[in-house]
Parts: sequence; structure tokens; C-alpha cells
Amino acid sequence: MNGASKAMALAALLFAAGCRSSKPIPILRPELPPRSPEKLLERVQAAHTDTFRYYSAKAGVEIKLPDERKSFKAQIRSVRDSAAWVSVVPALGIEVARILLTPDSMKLMDKVHDQYFVGDTGTAKVKFGLQPSLPLFQQALLGRPIGLDPREKYRSERDDGHYVLTSKEKRRFVRAAEDISPGDTLAHDRDMKEKRLERTLRKAEEKEAIVFRYWIDPENFLVSRVQIADLMRDQVADVRYEERGGADSHHLPTRIRITLSDGTRQASGVLELSRVEVTGPLQMNFRIPEKFTPMP
Repeated sequence: MNGASKAMALAALLFAAGCRSSKPIPILRPELPPRSPEKLLERVQAAHTDTFRYYSAKAGVEIKLPDERKSFKAQIRSVRDSAAWVSVVPALGIEVARILLTPDSMKLMDKVHDQYFVGDTGTAKVKFGLQPSLPLFQQALLGRPIGLDPREKYRSERDDGHYVLTSKEKRRFVRAAEDISPGDTLAHDRDMKEKRLERTLRKAEEKEAIVFRYWIDPENFLVSRVQIADLMRDQVADVRYEERGGADSHHLPTRIRITLSDGTRQASGVLELSRVEVTGPLQMNFRIPEKFTPMP
């Protein structure tokens, strides 16, 4: 598979699954008062009550891979719990690729080289190295706290002017999740020694431990960052909602940074979103021309 096709496929996977951006020096806030996990959960749930079925937007996309960078324009359409459709249009309004993601499958057309891929998400993972996830992509577009479960137990803490909710795994699992993330973020954290980290990851594998962390804006209780660390598979997904629109646009994200890593590889993408709409119905045409051949 050529480099352009691979970049398009990885873009789809990033859509479906960061490093901090440079920002002005923030105004110092007074120290946050402590809040219980129960109160934080209550406020976060109240701040994320959207039930949008449809979503569409134009996007500027930047993809960073270990050996290359790609940037392009795209159109995004999404129907909740059903499908997401992405059309890649880099220049002159000529579509070069189209992607259709469902809960259990992915389709990709490379119109430059007349090639296509059709398969379930497991096959996509084998081919491209990362597994696409429709729920992750759709929740990220809406700026939601991905994977937050009010029935679970969480710890609350404060970090860099934000409240943080962390799933109530054993503390050594939380520390391990921090150590394998693309960049440590705990202010005074000391990394585990290599052997202890290996032992902890083995224990986590036996327990199938997954650590969820949510950074919460104390002014509006919207989530600004979600980190999901799958210790069993040594994989981390880090989603940052770097900018949001105002009340007239439902505070939906206008800039999202997604970073995926698995211990040996890392890929990241930034979506600059505009013309965001939440009305439907939406067309998601996907027909593979007869002359197209399967991707090698």
C-alpha cells in the first residue's frame, strides 16, 4: 500500500480512536476548592446532556505519523450509533478519498489509486495497526467524556487548574497508566522503575485493567481532556478538546487533538472544525466503482 493511502487509512483510525499546544500564559486562578467525586460526576453529567442524533462539519486535518506528516481538508457526517462518513478533499474540490465507519466495520476508497478496503474493525486493526472505534469518534466530535460511567467509582483530584476524575483502579495501575502515556502530566509524579512497571503491567493484564482519566474545566464543568489507558494491551488514547464554540453552537469542540500510542508507535491528529451543524437527515453515499481493486 502506498504512503498516501496509508496516511488516509490512519487518518480514519485516528478519527475513530496529545501533545499540549502552545498557548498564551494563562491567568493564575485561585486554588480550586476540593470536590467529592460524586459532586463532580453530577456536575459533569449536567454539563453534557446533548442528545444530538446528527452531526456534520468541515474539517482541517493534520496527521503526524512516525515517518511522515499529512494535512488535508475533509467533510464529516455522523449519525449517532449508526455510522460516520468522511470525504477527503485536499484541493480544487476534487475528492481523493472516502471513508465509512460503522460500529463493526470500515470502508475506505482511495480515488487517486483506484483502490479500496472493506473489512470489520478487527481486520482493519490487522491491516493498519490500530483499531477504529465509532463510539470514540462520535463522542469526541461532541466533546463528551468518553467512557464515563456514573455507576463506577472514581477518585477526584486537582491538576493544573482543573478537576480530574480517575477511575478507581489500584493506585499502582494509575501510576503505570501515567508512565506509559505519551507524556507524564502529574506535577510531582516519580516514574516507576522498569522492573516494577513490568510487574504492574502483568498484574493489570490479569485484571484487564483500563484506567480512565477526565480533566474538567472548573468554570463550566465541561471535559477538556480524556485519557484512556488499556494496561492489558499497553495502549493509550488521549483526546484533548483544545477549543470549543460558544453557547449558540452548543459548546461543541472546534479544535480536537487525538493521540494514540501502543508502547512502540505513536500517531496523532488535530481536527480544526467549522460550519458545525446538528440537523439531519444526512446522506452517506458509499459506492465502490467496478474498476477499483482491493488494497494490497
